[in-house]
Amino acid sequence: MRSGLPALCLIAALLGFTACTKRETPVEEGLRTHTLLIGNQNEPATLDPSLMDAATDMNIVIALFEGLTCYDEPTGLPVPGVAERWDISPDGLVYTFHLRPTAKWSNGDRVTAADFAYSFQRILSPALGSTYAYMLWPIKDAEAFNSGKLKNFSEVGVAALDDATLRVTLTRPTPYLLALAAHSTWMPVHRATVEKFGKMDERGTAWTRPGNLVGNGAFTLAEWQPNARLIVAKNPHYWGAAANQIERVIFYPTEKSDVEELNFRAGQLHLTYSLPTSKIPGYRQQSPDRLRLDPLLNLTYINFNVTKPPFTNPKVRRALALALDRTAISERVFNGGWPPAHTLVPPHCGNYTSPAGQPDDFATARALLAEAGFPGGKGFPTLAMQVLNDDKLPKMAEAIQAMWQRELGIKITIEPYEQKTWLQNQQTLSHTLALLGWTADFPDPITFLDTFRTGNGNNWTGWGSKEYDALLDQAAITADPAARFDLLRKAESVILDEPGIAPVVYRASTYLIHPAVKNWQASPLGLHRYQLIRLEQ
Repeated sequence: MRSGLPALCLIAALLGFTACTKRETPVEEGLRTHTLLIGNQNEPATLDPSLMDAATDMNIVIALFEGLTCYDEPTGLPVPGVAERWDISPDGLVYTFHLRPTAKWSNGDRVTAADFAYSFQRILSPALGSTYAYMLWPIKDAEAFNSGKLKNFSEVGVAALDDATLRVTLTRPTPYLLALAAHSTWMPVHRATVEKFGKMDERGTAWTRPGNLVGNGAFTLAEWQPNARLIVAKNPHYWGAAANQIERVIFYPTEKSDVEELNFRAGQLHLTYSLPTSKIPGYRQQSPDRLRLDPLLNLTYINFNVTKPPFTNPKVRRALALALDRTAISERVFNGGWPPAHTLVPPHCGNYTSPAGQPDDFATARALLAEAGFPGGKGFPTLAMQVLNDDKLPKMAEAIQAMWQRELGIKITIEPYEQKTWLQNQQTLSHTLALLGWTADFPDPITFLDTFRTGNGNNWTGWGSKEYDALLDQAAITADPAARFDLLRKAESVILDEPGIAPVVYRASTYLIHPAVKNWQASPLGLHRYQLIRLEQ
């Protein structure tokens, strides 16, 4: 019976059919057409660089826009972007950026210093309500303008001296300023396009849709099918277009990493966003060349809403923070791929070393809970822990759920949400308890510590401390690096001791990569410039 298959193929061939011919997979087609196929986990909430706050959105935005500087993948340090060079005054307060004369928008317009000045005014406009606007606050009077205290933007320390020269004046020396300039918040937007579809400070207009968006990045927005795929195409007007070997990048918002893994094996993806932890041992043994476990400057933590009982009581927060076996979570949930976390700032963040951090101490946790009025968990309300509906955070929540019930006698339920709702609930303090993560914007501890400053747009805990804020303020005006780090360590101790959050694990970037993808380097910030990638058969 088996011998009949070749005869059927021969007949089919004679009749002109191609059913028995091996079909080209999307990955194979991509190698031929220089199209990179990437899993990106989530549907983007926005492509407006001034409004995005999700790492998966940044993976797309970095293709469409470019700042004054860019992040070097392996180090996270700033390298020239639109600015080909810059001068810094001896006192560290004035940065003069010299823009490339060949930098253009995707419609052919020249990128000018005025474009950056306009974009800075836009993101700092109070009506726009950007949660990330604080990334520009080192600029003189930027915070005052952002808060509405200052009405005239011409008084802010931003000046377009001519088309190719942008001067930025700071309130105080900021050693990581050039890294800030690579962040999405510092990326320019095309004024005529923004205002064609609405006001400068109007959110959610159609300027970011296909056919409308004008960017200055290495790629342009070609197609966006919500919850299906998003395609960017090579921008011929980009200043570095001649060196870009990638014609298109297709992003797939596949939420489940097990589905991504199946798609990878089926030749549908060159890169996955993630990988089920249960699959790591198998790939280590059988296909190590396709497995990547890259260090990432990321913390996954328990996000208490301190404005809601019982987390208004710091003893309750500390009890729950201590009642964790972080090593067990790392090993059982993540196969050791995500190391246990006891501090807010991950290791290898610049030359900074964190304090000792939160210990795993069940006995002290039980005593604290009793002091708070819940001995053995009696009278403690059943709380819902909100998590992203991926294949990792629910499992982490289940491990925490079991530990707290066993050691403290308290019960929680687990509520999975898609990313947009999960983030919005925490941003609006509509949660009581949640799991959340933070990836560094640049390799300096302040990117983690500043997030929890009182009133920071990304502080979704409701927590604040005058002592903590004062230590960060003092660190900001301290020039000596060692003394600055000492102040930051003291601030980190404050938020860990009170606590505002409970660190659980440091995330690693765990994913699959096709061997044909070249120059995809490990990136501690998780960002990659696709124009540097090659596809080689």
